[in-house]
Amino acid sequence: MLRSLLASTALILAASPALAEDINPTLSLSASATVDVQPDYATVSSGVVTRAATAQLAVQENAQAMTAVFEALRRAGVSSNDMQTSQLSVSPVYSNSRATENGESVITGYETRNTVSARVRDTSRVGNVIDAMVSAGANNIQDVSFGAEDTSAEMDQARREAVATLLARANLFADAAGFELCGITRLSEDFARPAAPMMMARMEMDSTPIAAGQLEITATVNADFCIAD
Repeated sequence: MLRSLLASTALILAASPALAEDINPTLSLSASATVDVQPDYATVSSGVVTRAATAQLAVQENAQAMTAVFEALRRAGVSSNDMQTSQLSVSPVYSNSRATENGESVITGYETRNTVSARVRDTSRVGNVIDAMVSAGANNIQDVSFGAEDTSAEMDQARREAVATLLARANLFADAAGFELCGITRLSEDFARPAAPMMMARMEMDSTPIAAGQLEITATVNADFCIAD
């Protein structure tokens, strides 16, 4: 058994140099391309924060205010299907200045937070929608973001541009270093980065000014090129 194992090991060691000679050197490169997209909707996250002496009272006051906010969204043209509650919490409010003998803080009241995310499909009316919510009682504007429903065509365009850049870069390296490429041995794509807003100057008259800007769709590709002997 030991003699067979030694013989097998000797064969592997003898074959290793030959295997190494059959492996061609490679050139590994990455390239990215970005395509701008006009956003076709905006998401506004806003809500109401209320405080009261009891949790029940804080919830009741918040519910009344949020009912008015939802009605304001509907009047502003936002469909009920485009509204979604994203946060609802009730928590005690402590006062550090009124501690007990044990050093524990005293509860002085309760706070209720209720936030709704509303999708505004007409980006030119985002400022009007925000103003309507604030007028109805919203006192906590958390976020305004922009997006596009379908970016598959722009993503494919970015992929094509990234691959073209990758091939041109590989040929540049080959020409500069004085070697020849013999093909692609591996091609992969990184996970697409989320579309990022690129703000542009844009004002809306008689409403909160909002800049829709553009979205950036980015594709990144990686490849290994084999180098000819």
